[in-house]
Amino acid sequence: MTKADLVDAIYQRVGFSKKESAQIVEHVFDIIKETVETGENIKISGFGNFVVRNKRARIGRNPQTGEEMEISARRVLTFKPSQVLRNALKKI
Repeated sequence: MTKADLVDAIYQRVGFSKKESAQIVEHVFDIIKETVETGENIKISGFGNFVVRNKRARIGRNPQTGEEMEISARRVLTFKPSQVLRNALKKI
């Protein structure tokens, strides 16, 4: 599913215009981006958690040459589905 598919789904199910639906989707994504940029986690009940984690620097290897190199510390975003979502996926 793409962002355009989300806009279309909101347009069809809720009845907003396509322009309003696109603005809603953009605003929701902007809020999510701004929240994770500050390092906060996002919990959406019945869906799951978006968690920002700090990974420390470590030594890795270039798979082509085998040369050791340092992988720098970084922040990563992970998603953990809720039990409700997991149960829904099991039914499929």
